[in-house]
Amino acid sequence: MTTQQLTEQIKKKKSFLCIGLDVDLNKIPKHLLKDEDPIFAFNKAIIDATHNLCVAYKPNTAFYEAYGLKGWKALEKTISYLNKNHPEIFTIADAKRGDIGNTSTMYAKAFFEDLAFDSVTVAPYMGKDSVEPFLAFKNKHTIMLALTSNQGAFDFQTKTVDGKELYKQVLETSKSWVNSKNLMYVVGATKAEYFADIRQIIPDSFLLVPGVGAQGGNLQDVCKYGMSSNVGLLINSSRGIIYASNEIDFAQAAALKASELQKQMEVILE
Repeated sequence: MTTQQLTEQIKKKKSFLCIGLDVDLNKIPKHLLKDEDPIFAFNKAIIDATHNLCVAYKPNTAFYEAYGLKGWKALEKTISYLNKNHPEIFTIADAKRGDIGNTSTMYAKAFFEDLAFDSVTVAPYMGKDSVEPFLAFKNKHTIMLALTSNQGAFDFQTKTVDGKELYKQVLETSKSWVNSKNLMYVVGATKAEYFADIRQIIPDSFLLVPGVGAQGGNLQDVCKYGMSSNVGLLINSSRGIIYASNEIDFAQAAALKASELQKQMEVILE
């Protein structure tokens, strides 16, 4: 998927919502546990109820890897279901991979070719030769961690090195990498005051923004400082949507929560 196609979906749906599919069997409705594949059953119900309200889905791969082969199969079925039934939706493998050379190439093949995701999250700590193999894939996007929403972000990311915060150096350096046009960036909603500076460095790049909702990020503040001329934002909400209810009506409850965010986004876009 191209960024132009993604932008067209945002305009059509009047939404820049990304829904995180972080499935924890301890939190899903109990009646689903009787299903042959409860993870996929949960995801399918959430997707069926919310696909018209969002432009992206983001499974965090840890929530699938934790269940071994069954979990990975559920992830495979989920992405296949999305690609077959809703090919217009942008898909993100939240895997936070980061290694060099052939290892990165194999990670990229796993998510871009085998599973056919549109994008994957990566960690930049090992530098360009850990990221450029992902960038080599046409019409695929690499979403690089820039400024995250967790408390530990202050351990390194905001430290000043030679007069400039590390996360700014990461952003600036990444622009020089081969096929950097395929880069997107993760910027946490709980760091809304940083968005203005970030936009000075990467004015047009798409930002994946976790932290709205359960983590306390404010949608209006993020949009005020972070929205670009082509919107340039994917606002992720996971727990706040998918676990809105653990009863039989869980999918409808998720749709209601997603609709609340979508309506706020529609007002902002207008």
